[in-house]
Amino acid sequence: MVPNEGAGQGDAASAGPTLERLLAVMGAGVLEPGAAPRGLGAVVEGVTVLDPLEPGQPRGQVLLAVGVDPQSAAAVDVVRQAAGSGAAAVVFGPGRTGRHPDALRTAAEDTGTAVLFRTAWCGWTELVGALRAGLVLSGVPADPAVAAVTPGDLNGLADAVAVLVGGAVTIEDVESRVLAYSSTKEDVDELRRLTILGRRVPEWRVAAMREAGFFRALWGSGDVIHRPAHGENPERLVVAVRAGGEILGSIWVAAAGGDLPPHAADTLRSAARVAAVHLLHHRSHRTHARLVEDAARALLDGRGSADVLAERTGIPVHGNCAVLAVRPGASCKGEQTGRLCALLAVRCGADGLMPVVVPVDQGALVLVGGLHQDRRRAVEQVGRLGRSLVRQVADAFGPEARIGLGTVADTLAGLPESRRSADLALGALLTTGTRATPGTPATTGTPGTTGTPGTTGEPRTVAFASEVAETIALNQMLDTLPGPSPAPDTPVARLVAFDAGQGGGTMVQTLRAYLDHFGHVPDTARALGVHANSLRHRISRLTEVSGLDLGSPDARLLAQLQLRLLERGGGREG
Repeated sequence: MVPNEGAGQGDAASAGPTLERLLAVMGAGVLEPGAAPRGLGAVVEGVTVLDPLEPGQPRGQVLLAVGVDPQSAAAVDVVRQAAGSGAAAVVFGPGRTGRHPDALRTAAEDTGTAVLFRTAWCGWTELVGALRAGLVLSGVPADPAVAAVTPGDLNGLADAVAVLVGGAVTIEDVESRVLAYSSTKEDVDELRRLTILGRRVPEWRVAAMREAGFFRALWGSGDVIHRPAHGENPERLVVAVRAGGEILGSIWVAAAGGDLPPHAADTLRSAARVAAVHLLHHRSHRTHARLVEDAARALLDGRGSADVLAERTGIPVHGNCAVLAVRPGASCKGEQTGRLCALLAVRCGADGLMPVVVPVDQGALVLVGGLHQDRRRAVEQVGRLGRSLVRQVADAFGPEARIGLGTVADTLAGLPESRRSADLALGALLTTGTRATPGTPATTGTPGTTGTPGTTGEPRTVAFASEVAETIALNQMLDTLPGPSPAPDTPVARLVAFDAGQGGGTMVQTLRAYLDHFGHVPDTARALGVHANSLRHRISRLTEVSGLDLGSPDARLLAQLQLRLLERGGGREG
């Protein structure tokens, strides 16, 4: 690597961290290299924001060219002036086009000054904090076992620290959420078990520590805090993780199977300095992931930019893509949403697709790019993916899983309409009575057809809107009707009142099943799990109670509409 003498390296290379070391500590996702004609060996002394009114900058600075368009002639002048002042590097914003201009590259090569570009998902404020934190951490020595952990591998770090201190380790953020934990084999206490299962310290425990002033002491201390054993809780050591004056989180060590060794506090103190590097990597990744999610959500809501999403994800603006609306089973609640999103992303990625998973109320939306360029084959891909995903989601969260498949769009700009069709299909699948097409083979290649297998009466679990068009149309019609309570003095209203008076009657349930099965007694009896003669008695009784004329098409239609409204409104059947 050729030294950049203009940046003040030479014999002073040991005076501070090099640009290469600083970038390694900060991790990917913050800065992108534009040009480094003399390598990244320049010594970095500090971070400075460009001020045109103060041309004389100290040597060895990473100069932040805030507000300077990298495509402009002014950007070339900044690079040349930075070289004259001995800057270690100049950082520009991503610019309007996102392309690195040739004129800027030429100026960098002429002057020997490194040029970097801030990524679109890292703001200037975040960049300043990351650079200053990185400078603090760049020269920190570490135990070889800890230093060997790949930056950002928090679970690997937790395991390494656990070996060194001889205890069970958790790494937490400032909100007491668990970021990683060691795979300790010894028996652990109940508090650690609850913390790991919930992926955060229990609320009652956090409240108790806050009331006792523990967090004030932890964040205000620069040293390891010892918490003695109490009852069933073993002794613990905890230390705050800092970078450049900013608190990033904490490391906790609990004794497991014996007392902590005498050197545990010293080891933890050293590990905390190294952990800051890993937490910076983790935060950088999470910031990028959050901004990708925000860009996808904005586009799907019809208020975002396809170009922004393409820039942040690498999904081409032009190319077949689609949206899947996923509703997991009832067991997917709270913290389980993250597990659902991870499952969806991994499964889509395994097929070589480019997914973005966006959590929504009661489920998730999956934006899928990289589909086959032929539209027919792209539709088939979406159908196969939907069937595969619904099986995995059902296995993980329960058999109630449903997935609505959106239409295939040929550009990212068409995804809002794909999302709309996916939502409509999901709404239809969630409507009681939506059934699979009988005898359809699972491997059908008909575009727009998921090929749901099964027999008549088996609930659909995945579908395109075109496959459940009748149910969608019915739902849209029901949206215009008042409800959910049936109009007074109608047969269904009388049955609802009768069931309520019986403390859990079955008249409404029986009528619904009877109408759903077209008045066919054997099928209705099987659906209800009763004998055919018992069903006939119920039908006779419900017509007597309600006054319903089952021979009247108008009466049957009204009853079915009112029963659907009851379902949508959460009305009880008895």
